[in-house]
Amino acid sequence: MPENKPIQVTDVILRDAHQSLIATRMRTEDMLPICEKLDKVGYWSLEVWGGATFDACIRFLKEDPWERLRRLREALPKTRLQMLLRGQNLLGYRHYADDVVTAFVERSAENGIDVFRVFDALNDLRNIETAMHAVKQAGKHAQGTICYTTSPVHTPELFTRQASELKEMGADSIAIKDMAGLLTPYDTYELVSAIKSGVDLPLVIHSHSTSGLAPLCQLKAIEAGADRIDTAISAFAGGTSHPSTESQVAALKNTHYDTGLDLELLSEIADYFREVRKKYHQFENEFTREDIAVQINQVPGGMMSNLANQLKEQNALDRIKEVFAEIPRVREDLGFPPLVTPTSQIVGTQAVYNVLAGERYKTITNEVKRYLQGGYGKPPAPVNVEIQRKAIGSEHPNEERPADSLKPELSKLRQDIGELAQSEDDVMIYAMFPDLGREFLKQRAEGTLQPEPLEPMRTDQAPRDVSKVATEFKLDVHGETYDVAITGVGNSGGSKRKLYISLDGMPEEVTFEPLNEYVADRGSKRSKATEPGHVTAAMPGNIVEVLVNQGDKVEAGQPVLVTEAMKMETEILANVDGTVTEIHVSKGDRVTPGEILMMIE
Repeated sequence: MPENKPIQVTDVILRDAHQSLIATRMRTEDMLPICEKLDKVGYWSLEVWGGATFDACIRFLKEDPWERLRRLREALPKTRLQMLLRGQNLLGYRHYADDVVTAFVERSAENGIDVFRVFDALNDLRNIETAMHAVKQAGKHAQGTICYTTSPVHTPELFTRQASELKEMGADSIAIKDMAGLLTPYDTYELVSAIKSGVDLPLVIHSHSTSGLAPLCQLKAIEAGADRIDTAISAFAGGTSHPSTESQVAALKNTHYDTGLDLELLSEIADYFREVRKKYHQFENEFTREDIAVQINQVPGGMMSNLANQLKEQNALDRIKEVFAEIPRVREDLGFPPLVTPTSQIVGTQAVYNVLAGERYKTITNEVKRYLQGGYGKPPAPVNVEIQRKAIGSEHPNEERPADSLKPELSKLRQDIGELAQSEDDVMIYAMFPDLGREFLKQRAEGTLQPEPLEPMRTDQAPRDVSKVATEFKLDVHGETYDVAITGVGNSGGSKRKLYISLDGMPEEVTFEPLNEYVADRGSKRSKATEPGHVTAAMPGNIVEVLVNQGDKVEAGQPVLVTEAMKMETEILANVDGTVTEIHVSKGDRVTPGEILMMIE
């Protein structure tokens, strides 16, 4: 009879599960009420922070991510809190200087993180060493992580060698991060057996259920010697999320792998989250379901949810399958990077540009250029030389650790953000996302933070039947709650419409008027581009920087604007030689394809 080996469980319900299914939109207010029960379960840890949560809190939810962490720490006193950290990228989309990495880890540990799952998107272990050392210095658990993917260069021997290097770096445990659900059961058995035979550390399996194989992979991993599995409460499990916690606990019950977790308590928690999920119905989409095609397109769960949501914002959701087909081609061009943030965003956004522009690499994002310059580390395999030459010319890529070229930047960050930062945590918000962070801190100081609205729940399962839309709901504004009931809709003539409502029992009449045909562009009335000298954008986005002034002489191919779309920056180039005669945009403006942003004559 085999020796008893209870399998430990990390539940990702408060981070990766909702990142994978509803674009990271779960609010802290929906986490706290269930924390008392979560704390009783006996999990090895709860993943509650990191990944895209920091970005989503600031960008969409208008929550302080540090305050979320502190409140969860207080609400979960008996359970280890875990976060996902992108090594030298931390929680942003670029490499940070070592002093910022060290400070961020220190602040995370101080605010409540016990376990740091540290990874690098390219498995370039030079990029996680500073973070790992900082975790150990803070006296916390350092989980060295290998991003699993498939390609001609990714083999069990390579992954085992990397696991050994992580142990030498001081890792307390090893995680296999299968973010796209690419593992198959018998490949899992082979990989876990190889790592466990060569590296004497606890081993964790993190696998998304996108292909439907993750539960089977976890069971084979356990048979091969894995010590811990990542699961998600069933209300947010399956598809691009993770195996169900309750199902895996039940599968191991009364075996020598029995987790010892209480299924009744887990079922109560699942009931709670089933109701919570309904609140975020607007972020659901059909592309987060189980689909074996992931074995072809390799799109990770979190990327699938966010990519679908971003394409929806671009009015291009109907082309998502073209994007999925383009992603593996871009990935091969870039030397087979594993698809996990930030490389998933880099590859995914470039694939979107390639599809929507109708020509591959007509526009190359700044992040792809930086990647091909060696700015993210060493690609796993050789890159497409023609694409590299088109992106960076004859420039020789940097072969050193990218952060070696970065000077300490913490002092400058403190100085730049000034009095808007009331603490070191605020400085970290600014460091991760300078423009977005500054706006967040400014709005917080002014008391004007407003989360994106949640659409009222429909009262019927037929989503297209507008007669079934909820007509009574509560509205929270600046801490005040109002009871709103829609009592009727009228027509005021022309395009104006009247809405009759009851507000806290008092009848009201509201008149609405469409902005104009440019409503999608927030009121812009820019003319349409028709001439070669008319500078326009390839995709909807925001102006990050205007690189030239009126009267400047420019050459064809010269960058004149920088835009941001889907969290990636792109340079807009002049099409002709000439003089800049008109500039119709400034930093922060929203732009759409086809309109004149600048004129060159």
